[in-house]
Amino acid sequence: MTSTDMTFTIRPLDPLKDAGTLHGWVTHPKAAYWMMQDAKLEDVERAYMEIAADEHHDAFLGLRDGKPVFLMERYDPARRELVGLYEPQPGDVGMHFLVAPTDTPVHGFTRAVITAVMAYLFEDPAARRVVVEPDVRNTAVHALNEAVGFVPEREVHKPEKQALLSFCTREQFAKAVGA
Repeated sequence: MTSTDMTFTIRPLDPLKDAGTLHGWVTHPKAAYWMMQDAKLEDVERAYMEIAADEHHDAFLGLRDGKPVFLMERYDPARRELVGLYEPQPGDVGMHFLVAPTDTPVHGFTRAVITAVMAYLFEDPAARRVVVEPDVRNTAVHALNEAVGFVPEREVHKPEKQALLSFCTREQFAKAVGA
């Protein structure tokens, strides 16, 4: 199966109903950069209830054939995560994503996920540029980001990590994925 055979649906996350699924994902060793390794179920519920109540931050679940396979967060980087660390522009949207751990990886799956996430974000005509700030040590996500058009700008120091601030415009995304 190739990544071109993959289609996803994205729905708003339900913090209480989806917390059990998320707990297994965010505490998995492959999710070390998510920084929730020691979280209890209640911690995950609380974190996503806070996001649900935040007008500048949203969480979504990505599904494939009705089964949850990824988490996506969208936020306003002028008001969350990057306040004071860069000069926001109109139309900036921040993004995090996490693919569910699996014992049977499918080649191209994570790239298909980030492509679907970016397409979803750019469905909003007000979104002009996606901003990400992954840990500088997360070389795997840097490669994925670059594959969909992100251009690293510089490192920024956040309280929880040293991050690589990167941007992707609608045009850069379209060019990178051949849209």
